[in-house]
Amino acid sequence: MKIAICPGSFDPITLGHLDIIERTADIFDEVIVLVASNKSKKTLFTTQERMELIKRCVTAKNVTVDTDDGLLVNYAREKKAAAIVKGLRAMSDFDYEFQQALTNKSLYPECETVFLTARGENMFLSSSMVKEVCSLGGDITSFVPGAIAEDIIKRCKGDN
Repeated sequence: MKIAICPGSFDPITLGHLDIIERTADIFDEVIVLVASNKSKKTLFTTQERMELIKRCVTAKNVTVDTDDGLLVNYAREKKAAAIVKGLRAMSDFDYEFQQALTNKSLYPECETVFLTARGENMFLSSSMVKEVCSLGGDITSFVPGAIAEDIIKRCKGDN
């Protein structure tokens, strides 16, 4: 069984993230969406909330959601993952992700990093952009899954 990990902060999950996760689920037998738990980083949603939002959006049966606050390759080794899948939007993403991939490969040679390019309509999407647009009163409904749009809007308004 080939296992892939899709790591990220997903604060919040966007249609771009969801596209990468769904495409990964079509390629691999099992996909683990790994929500980064970084206590020093200020996030809109808690780790548990982000995990729940992702679960509400992903429909593929071979996708699970987990969290870890350790080194990604240690988690990948523990899960016997064959691949770490990263989405790329632009060349600026590639520089950072390529450096990470080389580091991960040196620490866990049995695991490959696979890059999937974002679809054209998602090239500009980022969680940061969604939060900024939303906090300024803009319409984010075409940027995030419909199942969680209201949750994001409420949080950006400070309603919960």
